[in-house]
Amino acid sequence: MLLIPAIDLKDGHCVRLRQGDMQDATVFSEDPGAMARHWLDQGARRLHLVDLNGAVAGKPKNEPAIKAIVKELGDEIPIQLGGGIRDLDTIERYLDDGITYIIIGTAAVKNPGFLHDACSAFPGHIIVGLDAKDGKVAVDGWSKMTGHDVIDLAKKFEDYGVEGVIYTDIGRDGMLNGVNIEATVKLAQALRIPVIASGGIGSLDDIDALCAVEEEGITGAITGRAIYEGKLDFKAAQERADAKSAA
Repeated sequence: MLLIPAIDLKDGHCVRLRQGDMQDATVFSEDPGAMARHWLDQGARRLHLVDLNGAVAGKPKNEPAIKAIVKELGDEIPIQLGGGIRDLDTIERYLDDGITYIIIGTAAVKNPGFLHDACSAFPGHIIVGLDAKDGKVAVDGWSKMTGHDVIDLAKKFEDYGVEGVIYTDIGRDGMLNGVNIEATVKLAQALRIPVIASGGIGSLDDIDALCAVEEEGITGAITGRAIYEGKLDFKAAQERADAKSAA
């Protein structure tokens, strides 16, 4: 089980939002490169970046901070990035900059043709991000609910050739009240590609619960607020996950 620290970027700073609210942001660091290095030193084997301003604007807004992170880490670990990626030129630029995986979220739901083209143009580099509540997909930074069933949509995207799915239960993100294990397992069982859990990790108990269902196809978990507020020791959590996986 891969634990993936999240670095959410807003106005060039590392922040965390509560329930996806741009007005409810806590700044944790003004040096994204140093924060990335910190998580690498703590044993991270992959990093999750989100351009929050970009997600709102529909185009990249934190490129200097993203480049600073890539420059700091080089090619030591893979970096996955989402937020405001709406065209193939942007994907190509980010991949050229050194990003490993591009996460397409809202654009995948609103414009499936774009996702299809991205998977064709950049095979092995495209991950789809699906945010859902009660089994239905949300878009536009969670502000709009759609009628799409998350499993049906994920299966369709799997056929396009996406590398994996990041599944966020938006009722739990940033609230530290546990991952929606049942919904995440249900999705993973329906797919052949890996599922990365996101939203709600708050303790080692949550790590244990995820490791217990790893064989269903859940290969990783993104963690944010808990590791920044000190409620979860990232290094200890990854060591715990490794021990569980080896058992």
